[in-house]
Amino acid sequence: MSDEKPRQDLRLRTKKFALRIIKMCEKLPSNRAGRILGDQVFRSGTSVAANYREAYRARSKAEFISKLGDSQKELEETILWLELLGDSGTMKPARLTLLLNECNELMAIFSSIIKSSRG
Repeated sequence: MSDEKPRQDLRLRTKKFALRIIKMCEKLPSNRAGRILGDQVFRSGTSVAANYREAYRARSKAEFISKLGDSQKELEETILWLELLGDSGTMKPARLTLLLNECNELMAIFSSIIKSSRG
């Protein structure tokens, strides 16, 4: 919570991630799997940025850590929906690789921040 520049960059990065999720959802087929899985990944993927924004404005270290944990939960859920989109054949897995990579990178960043905030 002490370094303003990386925190600001992470606000922008999570927002860009949410926008990428939105754009990916727009390309999903309008069949049942596309609609249902798309709705799920849309919610969880955009929630990452919303929860990080709440963490960014946390009133305490405990609240900050809690909101980052919420972001991690949403990332984990997003990973599941992205995997299901690929495994079900709803979207080509190769088209999901960059989003999955970003999920994993954000997860690692949040884990590191939580660990250092607790220490």
